[in-house]
Amino acid sequence: MLLQGFRGVGGALYAAPMTDTTTDSTAFGKNDLVLYELRNGVATITLNRPSAANAQDRAVTYALDEAFSRFATDDNAAVAILRGEGKHFSSGHDTSPHADFTTNFPLRTLWWEHKSMATAEGIMAFEEEAWLGMCFRWRELPKPTIALVTGACIGGGLALAWACDFIVASTDAFFSDPVLTMGCPGIEFFCHPYALGTRRAKEFLFTGERLPAQRAYELGMVNHVWERDEIVEQTTKLAERIAERSRFALALAKKAVNVAEEGMGLRTGIEHAFALHSLSHAHNLHTCGMAVQVMDPKALRKASE
Repeated sequence: MLLQGFRGVGGALYAAPMTDTTTDSTAFGKNDLVLYELRNGVATITLNRPSAANAQDRAVTYALDEAFSRFATDDNAAVAILRGEGKHFSSGHDTSPHADFTTNFPLRTLWWEHKSMATAEGIMAFEEEAWLGMCFRWRELPKPTIALVTGACIGGGLALAWACDFIVASTDAFFSDPVLTMGCPGIEFFCHPYALGTRRAKEFLFTGERLPAQRAYELGMVNHVWERDEIVEQTTKLAERIAERSRFALALAKKAVNVAEEGMGLRTGIEHAFALHSLSHAHNLHTCGMAVQVMDPKALRKASE
């Protein structure tokens, strides 16, 4: 490395500014669905829907994208920690009658409007933007991100964690993708073989098992496992250590690893799996009248209404 004569910004290699106190606190979405707090160069992005175990509907997803966009453009923010308020990180996509899938938001990934969820086209357009496109957007942020997982990380919660660079988990955390029971081959952001290896990914999917944090660590999906009462402090220390590095060097290192992973087939694999996922929705619509298979579709439809 040729550093002789290089002074950088202010006569030193550039790193994000560090402060001793909170410099920003913002909420996004109706009813403050996502919180953003900046301290010492570390942005904490919090899913703030604990009463629903931080389940994701359309409103939560767009509020989260606003928070990540704020982080990306905030020169004082070097690293982001994504966490969930309350007991759980995220229980996945919200399938309850209280989920918001009707509010209109400006499209982020340039797919056409998907107001109607009644057809395979409408479902694919929605998921291409909200569940797949958003995760790719967040994965490609040029700044480091850390998923701090406590409690449940289920289905769509996995996608949020996998979109981050690191995953740290509390000892009581667990991971699960149970969507095969709904007639789908796995969540839209299909990182399973890359996060777990092919054979363990198949078992994880076929059985819908709950993977404890310690086992996820042993398989290489999780970076660290800490007790719940110390995980925030330990994760913050890790983030602050990373925040001391050169912003540009971090961005280049992240891009290098992401491109290497894509060279191993990650993006191709995810796109192919998403096509199969969309096929499963079309099949389910044809066979039971709903995008997912349920034991009693009439009861679920009535509850949704």
